[in-house]
Order: sequence, then structure tokens, then C-alpha cells
Amino acid sequence: MPYQSLKALPKSVKHVLPHHAQEIYLKSYNNARKQYWFKSKRRDPEESLEAICHKVAWSAVEQTYYKNNDGNWILKKK
Repeated sequence: MPYQSLKALPKSVKHVLPHHAQEIYLKSYNNARKQYWFKSKRRDPEESLEAICHKVAWSAVEQTYYKNNDGNWILKKK
């Protein structure tokens, strides 16, 4: 099921990511659900849709943020 709001995100996302990164995660997760809904669209048809969506969402966050040595997510400088 797609996430309807930031409040619906998993605790493992809400408690570690800044607000903007959560927005990126939500949008990417929901877009991945649409894109990979059909197994024929997946690289590995046996991988669960949820697992794929979480991978895509984290990857999207990592394009804009990085995790520092203290475990905090920091916006990358351009």
C-alpha cells in the first residue's frame, strides 16, 4: 500500500531522516510501487514489491543526503 503521508512512514525512516529526506523517501517509494507493480517490470520477479520499493526509496534519499559518522543524515553540498 502506498504511503499517504509522512506520518505513515515506517519508524525506521521517520526517526532517522530529516523532513525533506522523508518527503523524498515517500515520493520515491510510491513511484516505485507504480513502476514495479507488475512482476514483469522487476529485475527479479521473485523479490517482493515492498522490498523493491524500500530499496528505491533509500537510493533516492542517498542521492541528496549522506549519513555522517554520527549516524545523522546530512544534505549533500552541491
